[in-house]
Amino acid sequence: MTTVIFIHGTGVRPPHSAALTARVTASLAETAPRVRVVPLDWGERYGARLGAGGASIPPEVAGATGRDTAEEAYGTGGAGETYEADAETVLWDRLYRDPEAELALAAARGPSGRTPPGAAFPDEDIRERLAALAARGDAAAPELGPGLAAHATALARSPLLAPAAEALDPEELAWTLARALAAAVTGAALAADAPVICDGATRDAAVDRMAVALGGAAQGSGRGPVGRLIGRPVLRLGSRYAVRRRRALTGAAHPAAGDVLKYLVRGGPVRTALRELAATAEPPVVLLGHSLGGIIALDTLIEAPLPGVRLLVTVGSQGPFLYETGALPRLDHPDPLPAHVPPWLNIHDRRDLLGYAAAALFPGRAEDIATDNRQPFPAAHSAYWSDPAVYRAIGERLP
Repeated sequence: MTTVIFIHGTGVRPPHSAALTARVTASLAETAPRVRVVPLDWGERYGARLGAGGASIPPEVAGATGRDTAEEAYGTGGAGETYEADAETVLWDRLYRDPEAELALAAARGPSGRTPPGAAFPDEDIRERLAALAARGDAAAPELGPGLAAHATALARSPLLAPAAEALDPEELAWTLARALAAAVTGAALAADAPVICDGATRDAAVDRMAVALGGAAQGSGRGPVGRLIGRPVLRLGSRYAVRRRRALTGAAHPAAGDVLKYLVRGGPVRTALRELAATAEPPVVLLGHSLGGIIALDTLIEAPLPGVRLLVTVGSQGPFLYETGALPRLDHPDPLPAHVPPWLNIHDRRDLLGYAAAALFPGRAEDIATDNRQPFPAAHSAYWSDPAVYRAIGERLP
């Protein structure tokens, strides 16, 4: 009878570890009835924990009340001011991903009815101002980085500009377009992984200048009117809620990230635990590791032979990526796999951004199977264990 040692991934703790093992055991039995699954439940004993009860988590910001409704939490005074700053940060986060979001929201409102019959179209003047801003080049706001002229030219051609101009007064439109330009330039810098991004005060000063150039009034504070998107309930509460609940959110999220960091720094004990479990298992033995569990299995096999282990199976694992980047603890790139490492089946879903390919790095030693569980990321990273294709691939290669 083949023994499969199942090594779970990051963040798994009781009682979820038992439920996961039960699911893997039952599903694998349908493909390979004569298989015994033995779990290595390493998370509770060797995984990350907040040893000082979360003392490293910054305290809540001044003015936060901890209450849940917008009226109670933000009302007036310090808490309200903090809320506005948080809400503006949420707005910019949205704009970095979609610079024309405010413009689209305004266009959807429909005409305001302020334009008299026979008057010039409301967007004519603003298009000319955008063209003049583009003609000045990136020097109009050099602190934002390159690309302002190109984005101004593109914005002047946007099909959203005409309906937005009909819905907003000229000053509102000027500020909306200035924010869109700043967001487009900054968003492009973020996408390009620029090493330096300007801070919020610098960005807001650039928005002030561009808004004036586009026909808006100078604000003096450098921040300008808060965007219309802030009025939407999801944005009104989201960022502030996260700040007030940081301790709870960290407590829920830290095992996943912390497990990886702790293993890379202090992985010896969990490798020893796997080695001892494998030594007592009935051969032939298969190591089946998910995510960080696959890294643990691979790293343990590289460190020294595991007698009786005939197959390594990694599922949604970052082991190949760590190896290529020089971060795999027991094997430095481009050193080859030691000869004692058994055949390696590496399964990754094409939508799982945490699953990596191994065959190109270890030709003749690793086999890749690409699956499709039809889930978006990050759900795709956890959906392997309900995908029949995963169990079929494993079952066909069991010793």
